[in-house]
Amino acid sequence: MNSFSFQDGSAPSLPVYLVSPRDLETALPLPEMAEWVKGSGFSAASGEILLVPGKDRTIVGAFFGTGNGLEEDPLIAGALAGGLPNGVWRIANSGRFGEQIGLGFGLGSYRFEAYRRKKKEGAVKLVCPEGVDRDRAESIVSGCFLARDLVNTPVNDMGPDDLEKAVRDLALDCSASVEVISGDALLESNFPMIHAVGRASAQAPRLIDMTWGKPDAPKVTLVGKGVCFDTGGLDIKPPSSMLLMKKDMGGAANVLGLARMIMKAGLDLRLRVLVPAVENSIAGNAFRPGDILTSRAGLTVEIGNTDAEGRLVLADAMALADEEEPEIMIDMATLTGAARVAVGTDLAPFFCHSDSLASALLEASDKAFDPLWRMPLFKPYDRLLSSPIADLNNAPAGGFAGSITAALFLNRFVQKAKEWAHFDIYAWNRADKPHAPAGGEAQAIRALYTMLEERYGN
Repeated sequence: MNSFSFQDGSAPSLPVYLVSPRDLETALPLPEMAEWVKGSGFSAASGEILLVPGKDRTIVGAFFGTGNGLEEDPLIAGALAGGLPNGVWRIANSGRFGEQIGLGFGLGSYRFEAYRRKKKEGAVKLVCPEGVDRDRAESIVSGCFLARDLVNTPVNDMGPDDLEKAVRDLALDCSASVEVISGDALLESNFPMIHAVGRASAQAPRLIDMTWGKPDAPKVTLVGKGVCFDTGGLDIKPPSSMLLMKKDMGGAANVLGLARMIMKAGLDLRLRVLVPAVENSIAGNAFRPGDILTSRAGLTVEIGNTDAEGRLVLADAMALADEEEPEIMIDMATLTGAARVAVGTDLAPFFCHSDSLASALLEASDKAFDPLWRMPLFKPYDRLLSSPIADLNNAPAGGFAGSITAALFLNRFVQKAKEWAHFDIYAWNRADKPHAPAGGEAQAIRALYTMLEERYGN
C-alpha cells in the first residue's frame, strides 16, 4: 500500500517560486530572469510550471503559477508532483499557504502501479513547507492513499477475504483489535441482511469489527459499506454499469482511511469500525425481488430491488453500532446514483439531524479543502418507504429523491446514537486532477478527521 512522507529539510533541494500573473508585472522572484520568463510565454496560470536554467544549462529552480490565488484552487500544488523533474524541491515563498501546498503536493504524488510491469522510476520529493505540522500532514495524506489503494484494487484481489486482511493489517499497525463474524455465523449472531446479500458469493459474507482506544473515552463509530463487487444481484446491472463496481466498497475504504488518521494521531476517543463485507453475486441461493428479510433491529424489509443491497448490509451493521449509544455514528457508502445527479461527483453529500454536527462538518470542510454539501432528511418522504406487506421496502418505486429515501431508510436503524451522519459518496475521480489521478478517491474523510480532531484532539 502507498504511503507518503516529506523529504527531510537537510537534503539538498531546488527552489520553487510561487508566481501570480500580477507578479509578472510587479515583483517577479528572481528579477534577473524576467527576460527568460517573458520569452517563454509563461503566464503564471494556475498549475503552470516553468523551469529555471542556470548558467551551465542545468535546472536551478522553477516558477509555479498560482493563477487567481491558492484561495481559489487550494490543492493546485498537486501539479508539482507530476510536473517537476525527479529530485528534491522546496517552496521558496510559501507564506501563509504552507498547509495547502503540502497537502496538495502530497495528494498529487499518489500513483497506483501495483499491476504495472514497468513502474515510473524516481520521484519528485518536497521538503515540508514552513509552518506545516509534518506528522499530521503525512498521516492525513497516507490515510487518503489507503482509501485510494483499496478502491483501486480489483475484486479478484479485494474480495471479502482481502478486505478483512486489509483491516487486520491496519489493526496490527495501529494496535487495534479485530473480531469477524462470517458465513452462517451471521445468522446465529442476528445479522440476517448481511448474510442474505452476500450468501451467493464464493467468498463468505462477514461483519468486520475493529476497536481501538480507551474503553471509557467518548465512543465514535464508523460504518462503511463493503460491497466488494455489485452485479446488482438478480436485478442484474447492464455491463456498462458494472465497470466501476469494484468501487462499491468505497465506503469501507474511506472509513478505514479515516480510522488510520484517527489512530495515528492518538485522538482521545474510543473508535469502533464496522465493515459489512460482501459480494452481491448471482447464484441459485441469491436473495430475490419480493423476498422479505428480517433485520437485526427487528424491522422487516420487502426487497423491491436486489440492486439496492448497500442499505441492507449497512442497516444490520448500524443497528449493532446503535446498541452501544455512541457519541457519534458516521456511515459512508457509495449508495445511490441519485446523489451524483444531485451534486455531481466532486461533492460529498451528507445527511444528519443535528444542526451543530452539520455546522461543524461544513466548517471542517472549509478548513480541510474537502468539499461537503448538506442534504435534507425530508421526513414527509418517509412514506415512500412503505410496503403493503412489510415494515419497509428497500427500493421505493417512482425513482424520485433516491438519495433522500436511502438516507431515510438508514435513519430507521439509528435510535440511540447521540449524533449521526450519513455520507453518500462517489469514491472515484472520473478524470485527472492536480491533486488526484483518475481512479479511486478519498472523499469527506479529511473534513471528518478535522471535525473529530477539533472535538477529541489532545
